[in-house]
Amino acid sequence: MIARADRSSPSKKTRQQEKGASLKRSIALLLAAALLLTYGSYAAADDGALARIAKRGEMRIGYDRDTEPMSFVDKDGGPAGYSVDLCRRIGAAVKTELNRDDLKLTFVPVDFDGAFKAVVKGDIDIECGGTTVTLGRFKLVDFSVMTFVTGGALLSRATSPVNALAGLAGKSVAVIPGTTTESALRDQLKQQLIDAKVVSVKDHVEGMAKLDAGQVAALASDQMLLIGQLMKSQNPKNYALAGDLFSYEPYALVVPRDDSAFRLVVNRALVQTYRTSQYVDIFNRWIGWAGIKPSPVLVNMFAIQQFSD
Repeated sequence: MIARADRSSPSKKTRQQEKGASLKRSIALLLAAALLLTYGSYAAADDGALARIAKRGEMRIGYDRDTEPMSFVDKDGGPAGYSVDLCRRIGAAVKTELNRDDLKLTFVPVDFDGAFKAVVKGDIDIECGGTTVTLGRFKLVDFSVMTFVTGGALLSRATSPVNALAGLAGKSVAVIPGTTTESALRDQLKQQLIDAKVVSVKDHVEGMAKLDAGQVAALASDQMLLIGQLMKSQNPKNYALAGDLFSYEPYALVVPRDDSAFRLVVNRALVQTYRTSQYVDIFNRWIGWAGIKPSPVLVNMFAIQQFSD
């Protein structure tokens, strides 16, 4: 009995030693993996927008020159608008994050087609305009928290008003190609069996020109951008803005893809703006002065995005 116990005892110790050694190897592997993940996150941060901005001492903010009141060129030739004001606050937040009071904020004009490419290439660090969030666009870029909510609408001449999509039957409508408005417009025309000719225009300026010349019956765009066209028109009474919306357009700011550190700084700045109700002043400055009130959807958007730290 004793001899048998002596023979089994070393085997039990060996198994315990092997288990201990295996556990140590597992812990070592986990620690190594954690170190690699940590190093990888630091490496990613070193390659991100914040590192790029700090290195060149400049934050480059892209803005669309023709999306009034979201972003446009003012009478002095500088950037202005609702989204531009938000981006100025983000610029201040980046300065604080990097502890760089000397950081230069440079506004770079970009058109719709070039905005996403400029963000991907790093030519600009963020794009501030009237850009709709879509799942397809996440293949190229990321987005901030939402900054606005609007929808597709029609602008027509007051003498020949088009109050809804049904009024486009047998007529032509101008729209900027490649936009979410274009895809929603074509989809709704098809679903509602409305025989209308869709005319592509490069921007709102060309669209308004065709509308004024009677070459199209209406101009389709986001309702807020159409309101912007009315605001800068010499005689807004010459136009009729349809009240019906044919799409839902959530706006956000375009940021580089997979750059969580920079996106967090952007979102914190926006949420702080919402929490402190600064958005009310920004809205009134660029939109509310014309007698336009924020929609219930927009009010709720600001309320539900006041995240805690």
